[in-house]
Amino acid sequence: MSETSLQSNKRPTLYLIDGSAYIYRAFFALPALNNSKGLQTNAVYGFMTTLLKIIREHRPDGLVVAFDEKGPTLRHEEFKEYKAQRPPMPDGMKAQIPYIHRAVEALNIPAVKQVGYEADDLIGTLARQAEQAGHDVVIVTGDKDMLRLITPHVRIYDPVKD
Repeated sequence: MSETSLQSNKRPTLYLIDGSAYIYRAFFALPALNNSKGLQTNAVYGFMTTLLKIIREHRPDGLVVAFDEKGPTLRHEEFKEYKAQRPPMPDGMKAQIPYIHRAVEALNIPAVKQVGYEADDLIGTLARQAEQAGHDVVIVTGDKDMLRLITPHVRIYDPVKD
């Protein structure tokens, strides 16, 4: 079989990034960094470093970032105590989220979020749809719950652990 025919059989690869998880991860993993106006920027810096690393090193055919939306989810309706023990989002993190959303938009990367659903719920749905449409899918997350989505065409990548 020629190299050209092998390339034509290659499935395009779609990377699905759990944006909310990497915002949290960057915020708590990095020291508090501030810009000249006093705005905390560690989550922006860490998130963008991860995103640009994926683009630079993996050159995905497609890329989507999923974010959580404010408010309760379907999981909260089913189980009232869902994440009840989790402390509220720190103000320093909350203030950085709009800047991360704008940076993703400026890079022309599609972002998905939907009221009532968490980013990982959206990623699971998109992964199955993309796989059925003939894509290989790479879910970018450190969330071990996502391991249940692995198939011959869906894998998990954690850029922190490489």
